[in-house]
Amino acid sequence: MKSEEILRLVDTIHRSKEIEKEVVFQGIEAALLSAVRRKHGESEEDNVVIDRETGVTTVIQDGQEIDPEELGRLAAMSGKQVMFQKIREAERDRIFEEYEDKIGQLVSGVVQRYEGPNLIVSLGRVEGFLPRSEQAPGERFRVGERIKSLVKDLQKSANRVKITLSRTDRELVKALFALEIPEVQDNVIEIKIIAREAGYRTKIAVTTYDTNVDCVGACVGVRGSRIKNIVDELFGEKIDIVRWNESDEVLIIQALKPAEISTMELDDDTRKATIYVKPDQQSLAIGKRGQNVRLASKLTGWELEIEPITDEELEQMRKGGAGEVEVDVDDEVADEDAESTEETLLAQETDEETVEDSPEAEDEAPAEEADDAETEDEAPAEEADDAETEDEAPAEEADDAETEDEAPAEEADDAETEAEDPAEESTEETKSEE
Repeated sequence: MKSEEILRLVDTIHRSKEIEKEVVFQGIEAALLSAVRRKHGESEEDNVVIDRETGVTTVIQDGQEIDPEELGRLAAMSGKQVMFQKIREAERDRIFEEYEDKIGQLVSGVVQRYEGPNLIVSLGRVEGFLPRSEQAPGERFRVGERIKSLVKDLQKSANRVKITLSRTDRELVKALFALEIPEVQDNVIEIKIIAREAGYRTKIAVTTYDTNVDCVGACVGVRGSRIKNIVDELFGEKIDIVRWNESDEVLIIQALKPAEISTMELDDDTRKATIYVKPDQQSLAIGKRGQNVRLASKLTGWELEIEPITDEELEQMRKGGAGEVEVDVDDEVADEDAESTEETLLAQETDEETVEDSPEAEDEAPAEEADDAETEDEAPAEEADDAETEDEAPAEEADDAETEDEAPAEEADDAETEAEDPAEESTEETKSEE
C-alpha cells in the first residue's frame, strides 16, 4: 500500500468511525506485522513503523528491512483482517468510554425492532437493548416510535458494546423531572427521594431552599402542564408529589395523602409506625392493591401499618396518653399544601380508583348505604314532628276561637249597659212631667 493510500485510509476511518488517528496507525502497523510473520515466520526483531506525516512504511523482518510489496497477497489479506479487527476494537472502546459516563442518564432513541419480547432501540451509531424485564407493565411500542429510557448497564461483548436500557428504574422519573422542570435542572428544587412501582404509581418527595419557590407547584406547573408531559412519557403512570420534611411525623402524613391521619404511634427502635385513621379513610390510606401505604413506606423509610379508629377510641387514646403522636401539624401542612396543586391533577383520579377497587371500600359501601337508610328512617320521624306541630296549630286556632267568643260576650255586656241608660233617662222624664 502506497503512503498516500495509507494517509487517506487513516483519515477516512478517523472521520467515519470517530477513532483517533493514532489508534488507526497502530492498527495498520499491527496488521502489517501479522502479515510479515505469516510470510516469513515469527521473530523478536520483527517490526513495522509508519511515518505519521508522510505515510512511509518501514518493515523490519529478522533485523533486516524488506519491501512491503514482498509480503504477498495472502499475507496482505491476513493483515487486512487484523486491521479491521483492531479498528472494531478501537470503535468498541470508544463507544464504551462514551456511554460509561452516561450510566444512570436519560437517552432518547427510536424503536428499531423486536427480538422476541425484547426491544432494540437505535441510539444513533449504536443500538440499545431494552429487555422485557426493564419495560413497565402496560407499555407498548411501535417500530419507529421515539422513546426515552435510562442507561442501566454497559458491557463489552466480543467486538461490540451491549448497552442495557431501562424504563422501570426510579432514576428515570428523576431524569424526566430534570428534563421538564428547569428548577430541578438548576438545583433550585431538590428531589430527596423517589418510591416507584413502574407502570402504576410513583411518590416523589421534593424540597427547596428558596423561600420564594413553591417546590410542589413548580413541579406540577400551570394547570399541570409540566407533570402532564412526564405522565404521558410514562404512559399514564400516576405521580404523587409531596413536600419533604425533616420530621418523620410530618413526612408520613404527607406520604399517605390523600388519606387523613387521626394519630400515630412510632417505634424508633424497629422503625415501625402504626397509623390510625377513621374507617372511611382506611381504603384511601391503603390504596389500590396496597400501593399507597407500600410506596409511603418506601418513601419514609418506616414500616407503616394502617389501623381504623373511631372517634370514641381516639378520645380514649388521647386521654390515656399511650405514647401516641398527636397530629397537630395538620393545620400547618394544610396551609402549605393549599398553594400546591399536586393532588388536583393526579391524586383525585388515583383516589377514585383506590376507593372503587379496594376491598375495604367494598365493605364500607354497605355501611354508607346503611347510614343513608338511617337518614331515610329519620325523615319520617321529622315528618311526624311536623305533624304534631300541625296538630298543635288547630289548638291554637281553638284558643283564638275562644277569644273571639269572649269578645261578643263583652259586646253583650256593653249592650246591656246601653240598655240601662235609656231606662234611667225615661224615669227622669216622668218625674219632670209630674
